[in-house]
Amino acid sequence: MSKIILGVTGSIAAYKAADLASQLVKLEHEVTCVLTKEALEFITPLTLQTLSRRPVISDLFAEKDGWQPGHIQLADSADLLLIAPATANVIASMAHGFANDALTAIALATRAKILVAPAMNGKMWQHRATQANVATLKSWGVEFIEPAEGLLACGYEGVGRLAPVEEIVERVRDTLK
Repeated sequence: MSKIILGVTGSIAAYKAADLASQLVKLEHEVTCVLTKEALEFITPLTLQTLSRRPVISDLFAEKDGWQPGHIQLADSADLLLIAPATANVIASMAHGFANDALTAIALATRAKILVAPAMNGKMWQHRATQANVATLKSWGVEFIEPAEGLLACGYEGVGRLAPVEEIVERVRDTLK
C-alpha cells in the first residue's frame, strides 16, 4: 500500500477528484486529500473524506494534533504527491517555491515523487509563463500528465481539460512501480 497525497486545486475539474480518490482507495492506496481554499468552491471536504476514508486537509493552520506540523508529517510519509487538477496558480507557486497554503507547503517539503495533472483554460495552459513554470518543474523531476483536448468549461474548444481519470490512475500505477 502506497501513501498518496491527492492535492486538489480550484478548477471546475475538482469534482473528478472524488472519482480519482475512490479508484485509488480501491487499489488499496492510503489517500489523503489536501484541498486549496479555491478547491473548496468546487468540492466539499466531506465528499473526499468519505471516499478516501481519511481526514481532509484544507487549512495550513488548523492542525491541532501533536507538536509536529501535520503538513510536514504528510510530506515526509508520502510516496507520491498527485495534484489533480492543478491550476496555473498552483503550478506557478510550486515553480517559484511559494508555500502559501497546505498543498504548496507540502509540495515544497516533500521528497516524494510529484505527479501533476493540469486543468485550465487552453490559453492559460499555452501561455509562456505557464509553460516556463512547467519546464522549471520538469527540470526538477516533477512529472506531468498532459491536459486533454475537448470542450472546456469556459466554452472554448481546445487543450486544457483534465486528463481522463483512468489515465491518471494508470500513471500513478506506473509512477509507484
